[in-house]
Amino acid sequence: MNKTYDYIIIGTGLAGLQLALAFSKDEYFQNKKIALLDKSSKTENDKTWCFWEQGKGNWERLIYKSWSAGEVITSSKHIEFQLEPYQYKMVRSIDFYNYALAEIEKNPNLQFIHEEVTYTEEKESSVTIKTSESYYEAAQVFDSRIPKGYFSEKEKYINIYQHFKGWMIETEEPVFNPDQFTMMDYRLKWKDTTSFTYILPLSTTKAFVEYTFFTPFTTEEKVYDEKLKEYIENYLNLKNYKVTETEMGTIPMTNFPFQNYHSQRITKIGTAGGWVKASTGYSFKHTEKKIKKLIRNIKQNQLPHQGLLNSKFQYYDKVFLKVLEKENEKGEWIFEKFYERNSIQEVFQYLDEETKISQDLKIMGSLFSSAFVKAFFRSL
Repeated sequence: MNKTYDYIIIGTGLAGLQLALAFSKDEYFQNKKIALLDKSSKTENDKTWCFWEQGKGNWERLIYKSWSAGEVITSSKHIEFQLEPYQYKMVRSIDFYNYALAEIEKNPNLQFIHEEVTYTEEKESSVTIKTSESYYEAAQVFDSRIPKGYFSEKEKYINIYQHFKGWMIETEEPVFNPDQFTMMDYRLKWKDTTSFTYILPLSTTKAFVEYTFFTPFTTEEKVYDEKLKEYIENYLNLKNYKVTETEMGTIPMTNFPFQNYHSQRITKIGTAGGWVKASTGYSFKHTEKKIKKLIRNIKQNQLPHQGLLNSKFQYYDKVFLKVLEKENEKGEWIFEKFYERNSIQEVFQYLDEETKISQDLKIMGSLFSSAFVKAFFRSL
């Protein structure tokens, strides 16, 4: 006999755990039976999430470090900015996992089941889920697995990959400014690509240094290592340092229509739902906002996925991705103008998808070039 729940969440990554936390903290769901299905036990620090927000938010207890100043460096410009009223905040994934799982364990209505989902079947009134060990049933399922169509049909869409490797480094002498992070440093690029270094200084002797690409292709691991070593030695002027942690990842930046894979009883969440901002790869705050809307939809007896994505900003992202796809070498120029001609507060508001058309036109105007004109019409 199938074990029955009101809601089942497949996957305990960022989206799955944020959704479980939202369910556990809302009285509306206190009598609902909820299960999380995932074979992973989430015991490793496998990601670093960063986001910006004004004032104190929902994750203050998890903030590992925050910054109120930043910079963007290109081959011709050094752009510094003060973030107030925003702060740029960092969360280590292990801290998030530990907190989320502890909170879930306190709730008798939530159950974390360590099993791998192998099959789902949607029926008129429920969804049946088969795992490696059992069968489950739920009225609504929230699924973080990437749809198979992404892998079989992605050639029809724009696919830029944000791929990176980062080193946590420590030095004996104080060399870092822990009050200012580096959003992008383009002085060291790999061939003719959009590639840069990202730096999160945690103290005067410790920093997370990441080499990042926004390209239509990925590369070998040795390329990141070479560039990280070159940047640390030639730009940070460090000869004596030790690497204490490493992190690698690939984030899809795409206009693939993930929203087409929702159904009456299955809502795709996280990357699988298109919740990663296509033009930046940021997801932490976007996930929080999507979940807030999803919860509101459930309470209003609407489909959970209704209105989660904004078509206006999806189009803007598509134009940007088209430029990077056709003329990847223009990335440095684009980001230089983006941060030079707009205040960081306007930039954050735009990337948070909170701007009005008049503000959008100002930002678009700051990026005006033949590449964007071509991309605009190609994207229609």
